[in-house]
Amino acid sequence: MLTLFRACELYAPERLGIRDVLIGAGRVLAVDQHIAEPKDVACEVIPADGLRMIPGLIDVHVHIAGAGGEGGPSTRTPEMQLGQMLKGGITSVIGSLGTDGMTRSVESVLMKAKALRQEGVSAWILTGAYQAPTPTILGDAGRDVAMIEEIIGVGEVAVSDHRSSCPTVPELARIAAHARVGGMLGGKAGLVLLHMGDAQKPFDILYQVVSFSQLSLAQFLPTHCTRNAHIFQEAKEYGKQGYVDITASAYPFFPDDEVKPSKAIVELLKAGVPLDHITMSSDGCGSLPRFDEKGNVVMLVSGEPDSIFRELVEAVRQDGLPLELALKVVTSNPARIFKLPRKGSIAAGYDADLVLLDKEDRPYHVVANGAFFVKYAEVLRRGTFEK
Repeated sequence: MLTLFRACELYAPERLGIRDVLIGAGRVLAVDQHIAEPKDVACEVIPADGLRMIPGLIDVHVHIAGAGGEGGPSTRTPEMQLGQMLKGGITSVIGSLGTDGMTRSVESVLMKAKALRQEGVSAWILTGAYQAPTPTILGDAGRDVAMIEEIIGVGEVAVSDHRSSCPTVPELARIAAHARVGGMLGGKAGLVLLHMGDAQKPFDILYQVVSFSQLSLAQFLPTHCTRNAHIFQEAKEYGKQGYVDITASAYPFFPDDEVKPSKAIVELLKAGVPLDHITMSSDGCGSLPRFDEKGNVVMLVSGEPDSIFRELVEAVRQDGLPLELALKVVTSNPARIFKLPRKGSIAAGYDADLVLLDKEDRPYHVVANGAFFVKYAEVLRRGTFEK
C-alpha cells in the first residue's frame, strides 16, 4: 500500500511550498508539485490541503528506561512510553542512562531501545552514564559503539556538577577518543553527550581537552546549556566553535533559573552561533531535581519528551522564528550531528517519518517509518502496556 499526501505545505525542513508527497515501503518515494496517483498498485490518497508537513522530530536526550533516584529509591523515574513520543510528533529518540550508573545498567537502556524499535519507531542509545570511568556493556565505550548496532555514542557524562565524578582532563579525553575511534570503526558519530552542571566556567574542561589532545569540540554535545544565566552566556561563545544543546523540559518547573528554550534559540542566533550548531532535546523521563544549599533534594519532577514540540511551536508563535529555521534544531541538525541515516528531512529515499500539523499546530497525522501512528488526530498505535 502506498500513501499519497495531496497538497500539503511542505517544510522539509526547508520551506518548499505546496507539494505532494508519496510514501511506501517505509520510505519517501517522491516529492513534487503534483504526483499522479499510481494505477498499478493500491494507493491511499490523504487530502492534506491546509496542513503543514514537517519531518518527524528527533529527541537526542531521553531517559527511555527511566532515570533519577537523587531523592532515594522512590524517586526513580519510570520508563518512557510510546505515547509520550507520539504526543510531541517525535519519531526518533536517542536514549541515555543519566545520574544512576550504579544501580541501573546500559543493558536496560539498550533493551528499551529494542522495544521501541519493535513498536515501530526509531531508537538508538548512548553507552555510559554520569560517572567516569563510565559503565559499558563490553568493557570499553569504544567497543560498545563499534560493535553494538544501537549504540552510537557515549553519555551523558557529567561535568561541572556535584553529582559528577569530576573527570580529569585526561579521563574525559580518553572517553572521547575511545568514542571517536569506536564511531569510526562502526560507521557512527561516536559523540559524547555531556551533562553540564551549575558550576562556574563549565566549558573550561572542554577547551582543556582540546588543548591536551588531538580532539575537536565537535566531538562533544554539551546539554543543559540553558540551565542558568551564566552557562547560557558562555554557551553563546562556545557555540560559535562547538555544538550546544538546549533542554526543553526543565523551563516550566524552574523559570527563575532556566532560560526559556524557545527564546534561547533566538538569542543564540543573535549572538552569532550558527544554526547548524544548535540542537534541542527534552531530557524526557529524567529527574529534574532542585537541591538546597546543603545538597538536599527539595523538589523533584520528571521531564516530558513532548516539551521539544511545545518549545518548537512557541519559538515560531511567540519568538518570531521562521518554522523552517526552528525545525532544524529538532530534525536535520540532530540527524547530521549524530549521523542518523535517512533521518531529519523529507526527500526521496529518506525514511517516511512525517508529522502533519493542523491550523492550531497540533499533530494531525504522525507517520513513523511509513506507518501511521496518529491519523486524523486519532491515535492508532499504542505502546505494548499503554491503555
